[in-house]
Amino acid sequence: MTNIVNHWIGGKTAEGASGTYGPVTNPATGEVTTKVAFASVDEVDAAVAAAKEAYLTWGQSSLAQRTSILFKFRALLDAHRDEIAELITAEHGKVHSDALGEVARGLEIVDLACGITVQLKGELSTQVATRVDVSSIRQPLGVVAGITPFNFPAMVPLWMFPIAIACGNTFVLKPSEKDPSAAVKVAELLSEAGLPDGVFNVVHGDKVAVDRLLEHPDVKAVSFVGSTPIARYIHTTASANGKRVQALGGAKNHMLVLPDADLDAAADAAVSAAYGSAGERCMAISAVVAVGAVGDELVEKIRERAEKIKIGPGTDPASEMGPLITKAHRDKVASYVAGAAAEGCEVVLDGTGYTVDGHEDGHWIGISLLDRVPTGAKAYQDEIFGPVLCVLRAETYEEGVALINASPFGNGTAIFTRDGGAARRFQLEIEAGMVGVNVPIPVPVGYHSFGGWKDSLFGDHHIYGNDGTHFYTRGKVVTTRWPDPADAPAGVDLGFPRNH
Repeated sequence: MTNIVNHWIGGKTAEGASGTYGPVTNPATGEVTTKVAFASVDEVDAAVAAAKEAYLTWGQSSLAQRTSILFKFRALLDAHRDEIAELITAEHGKVHSDALGEVARGLEIVDLACGITVQLKGELSTQVATRVDVSSIRQPLGVVAGITPFNFPAMVPLWMFPIAIACGNTFVLKPSEKDPSAAVKVAELLSEAGLPDGVFNVVHGDKVAVDRLLEHPDVKAVSFVGSTPIARYIHTTASANGKRVQALGGAKNHMLVLPDADLDAAADAAVSAAYGSAGERCMAISAVVAVGAVGDELVEKIRERAEKIKIGPGTDPASEMGPLITKAHRDKVASYVAGAAAEGCEVVLDGTGYTVDGHEDGHWIGISLLDRVPTGAKAYQDEIFGPVLCVLRAETYEEGVALINASPFGNGTAIFTRDGGAARRFQLEIEAGMVGVNVPIPVPVGYHSFGGWKDSLFGDHHIYGNDGTHFYTRGKVVTTRWPDPADAPAGVDLGFPRNH
């Protein structure tokens, strides 16, 4: 019998009323294992209404109450991390260790939310004028929404809602319909931790559900992670409806390798960052820029390592890389490799014909490595989101930086070098939101913010860290004067007030 994933509204399971369902596939087998309910406009409205009702109380609750519940939730999330990782592997396909890693990174943001009291401290200036004090405070927005991608079904929602609800907001999550079960499990754990009904809600679906959240007058802010075209659409549509928006888009993350770099370390990093999670990461390294004469040796070292990667089902402890999320995506990724030679690329490794014995219907693709890739090739221009690594050549540091800065994307980038001066120049000159120095995937820790530049971010705020707190709150300034009883009446004065 096929499992059904339903919505979570008002603290309980809400069966799909629209009658529309989407398939959830096990990528390792190609088998449809689950149906997920797709929300109608009325069901999205019901989730928003539950969140709005809950906000009347939750928005006025004490910081002590909110953080107490989040501490309990953190303990439950930690205790159930293996179960959540198994759900991720079954629906996304990534190997179990990788799924555990995303839960761990999500836990970092729960840690941050548990300490939100520090970030929500206001400011006070006394005696700015005679017996006048001014204070600044931050208050929640109300109902906020998150729209999250398939590649991190637990981590990305955990980047959003813990901070949002710690700040006093209520939340409606629309997770990816391709792997929805982790979101529902998180909702159950929040309820078990004592979160009041309606503070956190989950609606599944497609464009119908997304558009309603973008248009709903009671949704005050929308956070999104996904591709650049959809991020641009989310930002434009939600902003036009008067909402605060943070929309994180796609990426083409480069790794610049200078001639003085440790090439073994660089090759290890390139392979790990390019092929981890089958390349389905917005922070994956998908382009290596080799500077000077190191290109041939570096490519050979990458090839040697890439050929040894064990590809198989995520449930097999020996597997290092699993399948892609859908057959359609597998075919799209393969098309970039199939057309690479005609566009001037040297195909060092072609993984497009890869299959796994006993799992022939899975969404498998092997490791591909393209060398001497022209900047006009589609494999370089597009975000492939699969295990395809492009290597480009540059004669100098300056040429490499110019190449990277010419990309429309600016999510993350890295430099590998032993030269501290070059590394310092790079971090100042490169046009990207996150920079790694001998670190291939520079995802910040929770108390710094995650976000890119250029077409990798639409909106003014990065996600989590201080930016997250500011995104989910709005400032208010209070000016207070308590006159001394001995003061004479001030009288009427139509002049513009001045401090004295």
